[in-house]
Amino acid sequence: MRNLFFRSASPSPSNSPSRGSTIPPSSPRHSFSDSLMEENIEIAQTLITKWDSDDDSSYTVLTSLFRDDRSEARLYLKCVRDLQSAMHHFVNSQDTSAEKLITAQTLMQAAMKRLQKEFYLILSDNRENLDAETVSSRASTARSSVSDLESESEEESTLLDGEPIATVAMEDLKSIADCMISAGYGKECVKIYKIIRKSIIDEALYHRGVEKLSLSQVQKMDWNVLETKIKNWLNAVKVAVKTHFYGERLLCDYVFSSSHSIRESCFTEISKEAATTLFSFPELVAKCKKSPEKMFRTLDLYQAISDHWPEIESIFSFESTSAIRSLGVNSLIKLGEAVRTMLEDFEAAVQKDPSKIAVPAGGVHPLTRYVMNYITFLTDYTEILLDIFADFPLTLQTPLPEAYFDCNDVDESSPISVRIAWLVLVLLCKLDGKAKLYKDVALSYLFLANNLQYVVAKVLNSNLKYLLGDYWIGKHESKVKQYAGNYERMGWSKVYASLPENPTAEISSDQAKKFFQQFKAAFEEVYKKQSSWVVTDPKLRDELKVSVARKLVPVYQKFYEMHRVGLRRECGVDSLVRYAPENLDNYLSDLLYGASGGGSISLSSSTSSSKSHGH
Repeated sequence: MRNLFFRSASPSPSNSPSRGSTIPPSSPRHSFSDSLMEENIEIAQTLITKWDSDDDSSYTVLTSLFRDDRSEARLYLKCVRDLQSAMHHFVNSQDTSAEKLITAQTLMQAAMKRLQKEFYLILSDNRENLDAETVSSRASTARSSVSDLESESEEESTLLDGEPIATVAMEDLKSIADCMISAGYGKECVKIYKIIRKSIIDEALYHRGVEKLSLSQVQKMDWNVLETKIKNWLNAVKVAVKTHFYGERLLCDYVFSSSHSIRESCFTEISKEAATTLFSFPELVAKCKKSPEKMFRTLDLYQAISDHWPEIESIFSFESTSAIRSLGVNSLIKLGEAVRTMLEDFEAAVQKDPSKIAVPAGGVHPLTRYVMNYITFLTDYTEILLDIFADFPLTLQTPLPEAYFDCNDVDESSPISVRIAWLVLVLLCKLDGKAKLYKDVALSYLFLANNLQYVVAKVLNSNLKYLLGDYWIGKHESKVKQYAGNYERMGWSKVYASLPENPTAEISSDQAKKFFQQFKAAFEEVYKKQSSWVVTDPKLRDELKVSVARKLVPVYQKFYEMHRVGLRRECGVDSLVRYAPENLDNYLSDLLYGASGGGSISLSSSTSSSKSHGH
């Protein structure tokens, strides 16, 4: 350019024609543009030849243009662009020698070969620096091209510190890709990119336990083995979506930003196999044999896909990756079907529970514990269940029993609230049947009170209270009190009836003896029977004993104080007046702890104490 624009105005004397002579005009066909393009070819030839390698064995060069001399790397890319401009110029020129085009084409091929090697070196040398997590954080701040890099000492020291290595590598890759795509050699760099980056994402998922499985393999797995694989998948999918696939998509979009079609084909080929392996697994699990114990892992799989669906849809937004999106959708559909089937099977299992043995002591039935724990865990997936059952309202062959469930029970607009209430009702109906296994009616009511109290407590102490509501809770708390009242009425009525209606009324000594004898016999019968009975809820246990004590002790105390003095000197009275009023509370406190007992007073010690007090 300096030669073209700043030549001396006067030729040297030796070569200068005389003033009178005329300078022959230059050929009109050799224009200024021709000269400029020829110079571009000459400059490019110097630099391209310098970095040309005769070694045809792929990518074994020991030196890297972009690593060793960044300023010359920028110049190299400029020379290639200028060379391309020159080729376009001479192709369109009317008078162009074939020799110039051949030279330019030969140089372009050499340059592309060199850039192809540089592209490979950058990718292979930066496998760790260009990991998905780093790419994700760097992509937003990466500069548009390597030509933007400055060569000041400050930046050089930063590069040496290694801080922006990923950014620089991304910029170099983008610059080379832009250059090769523009020159029509995109296919060459794309091939290298696909091979290296695909291996990276395949290895990443393999190390996280993601493996390709067939339906038959999954179906033959023991549940413990399959559950372990599900756990591995749940851990892998979060990282895979948010880091690996996301980072690869960002890197691909950045490096090949100049071509949408190349971006799409690159990312699709890199990710499709790994993504297919990853997202086909949940559907395989959904197609396995259904059983209630698999419910929560199935819900975990559904939730994982559902939670990451926005990212999945965004990352795999290309038309060529629609199959991946379809896999995700199909997995959600199949998992949802599996959950609905398992919940139906769970309900059927509760209804068909074959146990015909009464629970000892009237305690909480194992079925009650199992069902309520199961339902409580289900509430952790309320939002997912709402999605799964949104278009599948509860349909019943017969209307819900009004005694347990009516239109005011729960929010009927919530399909999950209705289903949970129905499952609880199925359990309670089953418990009503199991209560009939007890020969003692009082014990059957105690059994119902114990189990319903357990149900209510589970509801109050979990998210079930939000699904079932205050009305449901209040109604079933009243039902517990009703069962408790029936237990007391059936279990203690004989003891209450053993005492006179008016404990302070004047009666004969023989009549007093008869009442003491009746009370002793009735109380000991009930005490012996109920000493093995249990109430598992401490609050309910105390309420029951307090209620019995309030009805029994004051009446007995008045009768005792009224007639004990008159019978003091009669022989054999101690065997009839066996219990002092002060000790009845001790006897009552010893009840309802089960066979192991919970109080501190035994029957024999209490009796001795009563005798001593009486004398």
